[in-house]
Amino acid sequence: MKEELKIDKSRTAVVVIDLQKGITGMPAKPYMPETVVENVSRILDAARKGGLPVFLVRVTPSPDMKDALRPIAETSFKMSGYTPEWSEYVPQLNIQLGDFLITKHQWGAFYGTELELQLRRRGMNTIILCGIAANMGVESTARNAYELGFNQIFVSDGVTARSDEEYEYPFKYIFPRLGLIYNTEKIIKALA
Repeated sequence: MKEELKIDKSRTAVVVIDLQKGITGMPAKPYMPETVVENVSRILDAARKGGLPVFLVRVTPSPDMKDALRPIAETSFKMSGYTPEWSEYVPQLNIQLGDFLITKHQWGAFYGTELELQLRRRGMNTIILCGIAANMGVESTARNAYELGFNQIFVSDGVTARSDEEYEYPFKYIFPRLGLIYNTEKIIKALA
């Protein structure tokens, strides 16, 4: 049996990946985006009540749309249907004055942003990681957080992907090697 989660609230922050209108408007599995947003919102309420810093990360291209990654690849990756509203945070996150809003231009939340700097300035050594998509933004951020020495707690029902397979692979093979996995209820209990 998995032991009860203990969280050092003085050293832990919540990092939310890409819960924005354009991404939450896409189909997802195994959890619908609405379910992920609801679970993450509940965690944010508990975290703010407990005094934990909240980092809301979104992805957006540069105004000229020329900063997207363009590797030589088997499958192209394009941001189709982009409008300025696409990058807006979903209102259910209930952005507060003390929240940190981070804009990234690639999958991971650390590269080219001030996320690491702001976490370190506040003495954070652990992040609660959630958002969309498990195998893209969340996994890229998780791998980099691990390399930077952060402890991680993954929210199993606060993350989703485009398919069951894309969700299952990181939760089965990657995240258990990078941190701990708990559901929303257990994380909220640990934050109480």
